Amino acid sequence: MAADGTGGRTKTKPHAVVIPYPLQGHVIPAAHLALRLAARGFTVTFVNTESVHQQTARALGVDRRGCDIFAGARGSEDVRYELVSDGFPLGFDRSLNHDQFMEGVLHVLPAHVEELLRRVVLDPASTCLVADTFFVWPATLARALGVPYVSFWTEPALIFALYYHMDLLTKHGHFNSKEPRKDTITYIPGVPTIEPHELMSYLQETDTTSVVHRIIFKAFEEARGADYVLCNTVEELEPSTIAALRAEKPFYAVGPIFPAGFARSAVATSMWAESDCSHWLDAQPPGSVLYISFGSYAHVTKQELHEIAGGVLASGARFLWVMRPDIVSSDDPDPLPEGFGAASAGRGLVVPWCCQVEVLSHAALGGFLTHCGWNSVLESVWAGVPMLCFPLLTDQFTNRRLVVREWRIGVPIGDRGAVFADEVRVRIEGVMSGKEGEELREAVKKVRATLEAATAHGGSSQRSFNEFLDELTHRCGRC
Repeated sequence: MAADGTGGRTKTKPHAVVIPYPLQGHVIPAAHLALRLAARGFTVTFVNTESVHQQTARALGVDRRGCDIFAGARGSEDVRYELVSDGFPLGFDRSLNHDQFMEGVLHVLPAHVEELLRRVVLDPASTCLVADTFFVWPATLARALGVPYVSFWTEPALIFALYYHMDLLTKHGHFNSKEPRKDTITYIPGVPTIEPHELMSYLQETDTTSVVHRIIFKAFEEARGADYVLCNTVEELEPSTIAALRAEKPFYAVGPIFPAGFARSAVATSMWAESDCSHWLDAQPPGSVLYISFGSYAHVTKQELHEIAGGVLASGARFLWVMRPDIVSSDDPDPLPEGFGAASAGRGLVVPWCCQVEVLSHAALGGFLTHCGWNSVLESVWAGVPMLCFPLLTDQFTNRRLVVREWRIGVPIGDRGAVFADEVRVRIEGVMSGKEGEELREAVKKVRATLEAATAHGGSSQRSFNEFLDELTHRCGRC
């Protein structure tokens, strides 16, 4: 602490150590949360894994040793950038060896994080730890260091509530049972009803010994020890769920967390080089293009991809398809059906990756065939684009319930292992050119207005963020 020149004392500047889960869908909102905290007077230390950093540097086409992902965003904000090893060599294929990578996240990464935290946490009284909820160590390490733990939840409050109450699901036989019950679930606080097939994929599985299940179980033990929970959602979209969670602990809905102006991010968070699709999109009629992307992480089978491709071709729709190099497997970089490019010539563009917020914001967009990752859902709503929902993994099945059943701003397409070209064609035609599409677009406008109101001056998300900052600054900025 320093004297302020009047015989009083100045406040210590609060310090937030922000650690995202090492997957792109988690890094993006964490990076923009870090900028928000820095803009409000925090010193921020942002911690990436060396692997995520290397992939990001490669996407930028720069040397990883000189790469600072915040270089383009740094003004007066005080953001430091640190790297930590996840325990694997940089050349290790984490996509191809998913379970082995997750074992490392569970058993090896925590020791590296603890070593780093003991180096960067110089003043525990003015420091807080902002860590992704899916980590298995935050509450334990925060207690050891004597700092508050802010659990950052990058998915809807609904999904947090379901994981938080896995004990109730187990008690009633809907989870962790050899033959889970199939009747409607009515006993989760703040969740009026939910069907078993709408649960996250990991809660639908009967084998709960996998590494991912072990991570989830441990992470939510730690979440119970969180001092605060920040959630990338909007209170008006999930009011009863958020109210019930607030009865458990300080829970703040502060979403949607987007780059400033919903434009290309000044922070480098993309792990693939982005293609510039603007010239092609500029040449397409308004509302005519179907955007297709299955996100940064989940995989599809070649059979599923061929059925979807058949439906896209049969629909006659113009399309922009993001075909991530490892969408099926790192060992199969060209999984589309033979002849697809020739058959779709003149009305389709296939790229490895793109700036999604720029594409969704383009006037040519008319629909989004999506895996229903939460970032993609929020971005599609903000851009006013209705969704065709083909969830692949984890929270995406529950996100589809919100999109299709609660908000009515999208339609379902098949399911894992059961998607067929004819249904894909019918769904695309309905959204892109039918009355159904007009109704969906009107519904999306209303949900978008809710997001805009929440983030505007005096809106619920802004108020919630201010309340959180007041509490945290009081705790971390000593007088």
